[in-house]
Amino acid sequence: MNLHIIALFRFKENHLMEAVELFQTLVRETRKEAGCLQYDLIEDKENKGTFFLVELWESVEHHNAHNGTDHLMEFRKNASKISEESAQVYKGFKIY
Repeated sequence: MNLHIIALFRFKENHLMEAVELFQTLVRETRKEAGCLQYDLIEDKENKGTFFLVELWESVEHHNAHNGTDHLMEFRKNASKISEESAQVYKGFKIY
């Protein structure tokens, strides 16, 4: 069963270019992973510094494998230094 994820990030305004660079590397590398069906970065049009990752994984197991990748660990380490708060992550399965 496919796993859908929305991850919400808020970054400090003076670090937005750095945040986008971190996301670009993360998205590029994640899209190469087995089981990654969608991995898109969205910038909120009304709230500067707010971004969403829209993810679709073939299975929970594929997402679990993603959680252990070097590029995700590196993103988390660097993003935590410039984030306003911890990411909010919502996971679920399609109902309809």
